[in-house]
Order: sequence, then C-alpha cells, then structure tokens
Amino acid sequence: MKHPFEFPRIQMRNTPCAVWCAALIIALSGCAAAPSARLTPDHGVTVPATWSDGTPVTADAASAALAHWWERFNDPVLTDLVTRSLAASTDVRAARARLRQARAQRDVSAAGLGPSVTAAASAQRSKSGGDSAVSQYRAGFDASWEPDIFGATRSGVVAADADIEASAGGLADTRVSVAAEVALAYLQLRGLQARLGIARENLASQEQTLRLTQGRAQAGLVTSLEVEQARAAVEQTRAQLPVLETGIAQTLNSLAVLAGQAPGAPPAALSAMAPLPAAPEDLALIIPAETLRQRPDVRAAEAQVVAAAARVDQATADRLPSFTLGGSLGLSALTVAGLSEGEAVLRSLLASVSLPVFDNGGRRAQVRVRQATLDEVQENYRAVVLTALRDVEDALIALRKAREQLAAQRRAAEAARNAALLADNRYASGLIDFQTVLETQRTLLSAQDGVAGTEAELGADYVRLYKALGGGWTPSAVEDDLDDVPPVAAQGSP
Repeated sequence: MKHPFEFPRIQMRNTPCAVWCAALIIALSGCAAAPSARLTPDHGVTVPATWSDGTPVTADAASAALAHWWERFNDPVLTDLVTRSLAASTDVRAARARLRQARAQRDVSAAGLGPSVTAAASAQRSKSGGDSAVSQYRAGFDASWEPDIFGATRSGVVAADADIEASAGGLADTRVSVAAEVALAYLQLRGLQARLGIARENLASQEQTLRLTQGRAQAGLVTSLEVEQARAAVEQTRAQLPVLETGIAQTLNSLAVLAGQAPGAPPAALSAMAPLPAAPEDLALIIPAETLRQRPDVRAAEAQVVAAAARVDQATADRLPSFTLGGSLGLSALTVAGLSEGEAVLRSLLASVSLPVFDNGGRRAQVRVRQATLDEVQENYRAVVLTALRDVEDALIALRKAREQLAAQRRAAEAARNAALLADNRYASGLIDFQTVLETQRTLLSAQDGVAGTEAELGADYVRLYKALGGGWTPSAVEDDLDDVPPVAAQGSP
C-alpha cells in the first residue's frame, strides 16, 4: 500500500519536462495549507459585567437608541450643523479616500491569484552587409501564472480584507469624532453666549447702581469712595465682555472649519443668542461588552491585528519555494500575409521553480519584523479596549457629578439673586452700606456665570458619553459606509 503522500512513479520518456513540472505544481497545491482566514484577537482584558456607577444596563439595547444622538437635544440648529459637517468635513472625506485606497489595494492583492496575459505585436526590418533587407513580423500572446501553493498571495488578500475593515472602522470613528466635536463646539458657543448675556445684564444693573451712588454722593449722603467702588465694579464686569466675545468668535470659526468652510460671517442662526439645548435624561446604557462591539476604534484595532497576523503568514510563505508557469502563442513570418499560414505559428511552454537558498537571513528577519508588528498591534488593541472602558467610566462620573454641581449652583444663584434684590432695596433706603451691595452683586454675577458654564459642561458630558458608547455606529453602519463610498471611475486599461 502506498503512503498517502507518496507520489506515483512517472515514466518521463517522450514527455515534455514542463508538463511534469505543471503536474508537480498541481499536486503540491493540493497539499498546501491555506492561510489563516480569520483571527479573533484576544485583548487580554477582563471586561466588567456592568458599569461602576450602578446605572441600569441592558444586554440587547438597540443601537438606534444612540444613532443620531444629536437629535435628542431637540435643537434644529445643532442637527443641521452635524448633518452638514458630516457631509463636508475634510476629515471625513480623507477617511473615505483611505477606505477607497484599501479597497483598491485589496483588488491589487487578489489579482495575483490568477494568471496574467499580455498581447504584443512587432514589425522589424534589418539588413546585414550586402545582403538584401529582411522583414520580420510577429504577433501573439504571452501568459504566466505563479500558483499560490504556500498561501503567500492568499495571506496578502486576507491582510487586505482586514485593512478594509480597519479603514471602515477609521471612517466610522472619524464620523463619530466629527459629530462630537461639532456638538461640543455648539454647546460651548451657546454657553458663552449665555454667559455674555448674564454679564451684560449684571453690567446694566451695576451701571444703575453707579448712577444711584453718584446721585447720593451729590446729595452728600455718601463719599466719593463709594462712587469709585461702584465704578470699579462696573469696569471689572465690562472687562469680561471682550473675553467672552473672543471665545464666541473663535468657536464660530471652529464650527465653520468643522463644516469644511472658511471662517467668515457666521449664519444668523448661530450669531443670534439662543437657549442652551438641554440634554435628555433618559439615557439607556448597554453592557460594557456590547459597548466594545459598537466602538469603531476597537473594531479598527481588531482588524489591524488580523492584518498583521496575515502578513506573518505571508512572510513565512515567502521563505518557501515558488513556482511559475508560462507560455506563449504567436505568429512569426517574413511578410504580413505569411502570418496566416500554418508554418507561422510559434508555441512555447515554460515551468520553473525557485527556492531561496542563501539571502543572509533577510527573509527570516522579515518574518521577525512581521511578528514584532503583530505583537505591537495586539498591545495597541489592548490599549484601545482599556481606553474605551475608561472613556465610558469617566463620562459617567463626570455626568453624575455635573448634575450634583448644577443643582447646588442653581440654588446658590437663586439665593444670590434674592440677596442682591434685598441689598439694592435696603441701600436705596439707606439701611445698609454700599460694601454689602457690591458683595451681593459680585456673588450674583459669579453664581449666574457658574450656572451657565455648568449647564454647558453638563451637555458636553452627555456628548462625551454618547461618543464613548460608540456614537451609534455599529458593524452594520460600517457596511453602510462601505456602500456609500462612490466607486472610482475607470481611467482606461493599463
């Protein structure tokens, strides 16, 4: 009984060597191991079952709860800004271009799996010494094929497929980041506008107090000290206006750039003051493991591990023998008319094998390079997973504490407003000194400014949490991004 891998004895008499080489290649290809089709990387991180703040979670929360999360602020201006920025952002366009590059590169890798055929034609006229000139006409096809016996090319295709997944994850992550940046800038804008309105309102109140103090000074009821104190308070508040106006202008410029536009005159919907949009309270969290599946940066890092593993296989296969089959079929004659005669047909078949014998360890070193790259991207994947878990925990903590801070600041602002009204009334009646009025006015301005700033920060914490949870982009959304990428227009045959 023959060994299952023993080749039968072949009589090679009167048999072209190329034919037997081809048969050997086909036999070897049947025994070759296919490259790793898919690798599921182990991030080596123990994922908690729930989040530490005790917020209720669900294992199967629909991704639609996070999709288009900016619409949950119920602000048409914000929704329009995010929509336009996602369509026009230079970062998103660049990410789409990288995705198209990855898809095209995959086609380049896959092309190596099949044979290549070229057509050629030539005409030559030559003369030697006193002989008559001779013409030579040739036309034909050349074909070559390198069978992927040890899977080097297939490993390259696997790596290219993973590169597409990584680029798609990068595109999704870019879209999530752009949407979050637009929302954060918009909330900052509304917060600065609210603080500017508060400063102007307090400035008007302080100017009224200054006029009252000047009148009382003219009547001899107070000294010039109180007048100068009132004027100092007015100018201190007035000095805050340029700072806030500068911040508003710079934020408007940031929003323009995020939308892919040059900074300039802002639209009326942004330049006009509007209430700060309130974030919804009904936020349903998903379990940490599901969050990791929805994070595009985690998916991209995972795909990079798959690509690196495939390239290790590719480098290993490059150390093994390679085989090539080639052939040509053509016509050759001294005249154009002679090309149609049977004697003009030329045929050739070639089979070759090459084996790296000595290269000073170059191919072996290349395997080590690829293996070290795999180790690197695996550690990067682990870092991305840890960062994702940290982002959610940080956002939940900041959100909870911002709510507590805002509740206390609102109570303080209400008390400061009451104190300021009482102080103004008593000062007008001459029952208290001016120092008490100044103190209550400063306290009121600080408390109201703090409320506006914390309200904007609370909205920003919601945005950061939405982003940390994946921004509503799931693997199906990544496939939608792939489908949305316009195909590259054909530029003609090479």
